[in-house]
Amino acid sequence: MIRCLNIVAALFYLSAPALAAEPAQLKQIKRGEYIFHISGCKTCHTNTKAKGKLLAGGTPLKTPFGTFYGPNITPDKTHGIGNWTERDFVRALREGVAPDGSHYFPVFPFTTFTKMTKRDMKDLKAYIFSLPAVAQPNIPHEIGFPFNIRLLQLGWKILFFDPGKFQPNEKQSAEWNRGAYMVQSLAHCSECHTPRNIFGASDQRNFLAGTPDGPEGDPAPNITPDKETGIGKWSAAEIADVVNFGMLPDGDFVGSAMTDVSQNLAKLTPQDLKAIVVYLESIPPIHNKVIAKKK
Repeated sequence: MIRCLNIVAALFYLSAPALAAEPAQLKQIKRGEYIFHISGCKTCHTNTKAKGKLLAGGTPLKTPFGTFYGPNITPDKTHGIGNWTERDFVRALREGVAPDGSHYFPVFPFTTFTKMTKRDMKDLKAYIFSLPAVAQPNIPHEIGFPFNIRLLQLGWKILFFDPGKFQPNEKQSAEWNRGAYMVQSLAHCSECHTPRNIFGASDQRNFLAGTPDGPEGDPAPNITPDKETGIGKWSAAEIADVVNFGMLPDGDFVGSAMTDVSQNLAKLTPQDLKAIVVYLESIPPIHNKVIAKKK
């Protein structure tokens, strides 16, 4: 009898670490789900208009360089990223490099995701790998020569890409730095709201000043605190409503690509929402009236 009890005790002891690790893993997945929503992974990697499966790819994005299609990032080992290691995942976000060493096109916002903390990257991977795998092949990009040459992306990176995680500003509060991190990295607001040069790189001198050439050729408004052309006349509550609900101060709602963004940012915690507002109110105002181009 005593021997049996000892065996049971030994088995319980050996299984204890696994049981203890499970809640930690669930917590990591939960954090990853939050990052997943705020970073908009579903928007770019799920063809919702065609009723595609979650993260199975196929979402078209028209740019001046051609049409790109979001790839399958489900845990499928043939068509998705199921064979990726944690290092592969972090490298893709931090450096814009695939596991085979090829360079991603900057339509994938690694230029802003590079600022993510390693913990956020690992949590995001944990959540994505907890989702169903979908065996759906990727759609080839429709881009012409020479833009389809991936090796040229190395030269582009040398000129326009500054890899590395977000560096807090020690002169600012923790709340301000959290807002800066959310805007500059996770929510990657500059990818749509900052104008680009002829090479498709963001013009950081006009950070968040808006552009007539936003996603799908639609205008992206100036969201700097300029009182005439930006959001300088909006109250903190009005800015929060736009970020969190997509509702403009006049009662109308945002449209185009911002509709999906609003659905993602509706998941923001009150603390992160407030931090974003604090940060947006503090950045230098830039006078830039965005006028939609005639189609």
